[in-house]
Amino acid sequence: MSTSNFRLHHLSLAALAVACGSAWAGQVNGDLAAAARRDGRAEALIVLKDQKTPAVAPLAQGADYKAKRRALVNALVDRADAQQGGLRAWLDSRGIEYQAFWIANVVYAKLSPADMAALAARDEVSRIEPNPTIKVQLPQRDASRTEAPTGVESIAWGVDKIKAPQVWAAGVTGAGVTIAGEDTGYRWDHSALKSQYRGWNGSTADHNYNWHDAIHTANSSCPANSPQPCDDHGHGTHTAGTFAGDDHATHQVGVAPGAKWIGCRNMNAGNGTPATYIECMQWMLAPTDLQNKNPDPDKAPDIISNSWGCTDGEGCTVGTEIKAAVNNLVKGGILFVAAAANDGPNCSTITDPPAIYQLSFTIGATDSADKLAGFSSRGPVNNVKGVKPDVSAPGVNVFSAYPPNTYTTMSGTSMATPHVAGAAALLMSAVPSLKGNPAAVEKLFRKTAQQSGVTDPVNQTCGGTSPTTWPNNMIGYGRIDVFAAYQKAIASPLDLLNDD
Repeated sequence: MSTSNFRLHHLSLAALAVACGSAWAGQVNGDLAAAARRDGRAEALIVLKDQKTPAVAPLAQGADYKAKRRALVNALVDRADAQQGGLRAWLDSRGIEYQAFWIANVVYAKLSPADMAALAARDEVSRIEPNPTIKVQLPQRDASRTEAPTGVESIAWGVDKIKAPQVWAAGVTGAGVTIAGEDTGYRWDHSALKSQYRGWNGSTADHNYNWHDAIHTANSSCPANSPQPCDDHGHGTHTAGTFAGDDHATHQVGVAPGAKWIGCRNMNAGNGTPATYIECMQWMLAPTDLQNKNPDPDKAPDIISNSWGCTDGEGCTVGTEIKAAVNNLVKGGILFVAAAANDGPNCSTITDPPAIYQLSFTIGATDSADKLAGFSSRGPVNNVKGVKPDVSAPGVNVFSAYPPNTYTTMSGTSMATPHVAGAAALLMSAVPSLKGNPAAVEKLFRKTAQQSGVTDPVNQTCGGTSPTTWPNNMIGYGRIDVFAAYQKAIASPLDLLNDD
């Protein structure tokens, strides 16, 4: 370390502003700077100025969505290599370990106050934000409703409520579609999930391109960089059960039991950070092998189910830390389904990424009587066109898979979200041209959502919308009806779905 850097390391934030010029002081998050002064170094996200999706070179006429995705990934990687080159070289020269992301043009590193001062003065850097590890409040299982897989096969109430069995009766169960989950991890060999896991061929498991662990320092029952899917909480396994679970013997808990699923762990015993969230999203756009090499956009999922939120405490202090990653996933042709959160019943309680983003398909929670759950977060959301949530789905007392090989009941918009992910898989399976076209799938759900009998017991008005007018900022366009969406999808060509 140079003499000047050593001196700066001991200066206060105010003194640093004087020494390095006040122009950069606002670029470093105050809490982050305080943490670095206290501990010597702090986990940080170096956010570059260019967060727009890069232009893609013209493609051949008739190019499919996979070709477009490959071109997007190449453009993102090239942009990151060009714009992050000097920054990476600076970090390398000082022996600072870092993780560079191309999906969001962000670099993660542990930085000292002196490092922050130097980096904030660089032309390509927009700001330096914290990447803390703070526990997420996830839905907990109902211990009184836990059981082993015994008895006669039954269909979970939420699966039945959205009319998935009627779609199954038409011969559509999700075949040919891949659903991904980003969560606490997954118990891949659970009897309701094993046969649907894309890495299982019936006799052996191959986790390359089917599983990624973004947790590199673990403090839970799952090891860091786990080479196979692992769930240290149970939340992820429960959500996967809802979008694709079926043990073909005793429980039909999943909406799309014919679909395949893959997964990424972005939380460590319930703890997430912007870096772990971005890492999983990058992997989803171009899955890699277990050495995190040889990315292949053609192996990306069709749908991502996201039952998590990035709070202020986790480092999403300005709300845009992970926005570019979400936008690029959707622009890559992937439907991004996100839980609205569980901070209701007041209005304007959808406050955390990714639910607040325009391109996220945001989901509220209803009960078996089609009443909006009191906990379900409501809109409106600032700077969003239209209502939030977009639609609602069953999320109260949802029965699904749980580690190691049991079933349990959980409640939350976390439970509603995988109902929508599974329903989307049914639509894409029925009409394969919907793959790569998330906007069309969203419009199908909006146009066919059940509204009759769907109520908000609080009977409030949020953002000027009442629960008797549709759409509204409490329930969205209504509670999804996948059979109605399926009927419309097979009857209408895609060009009829592209109207607003």
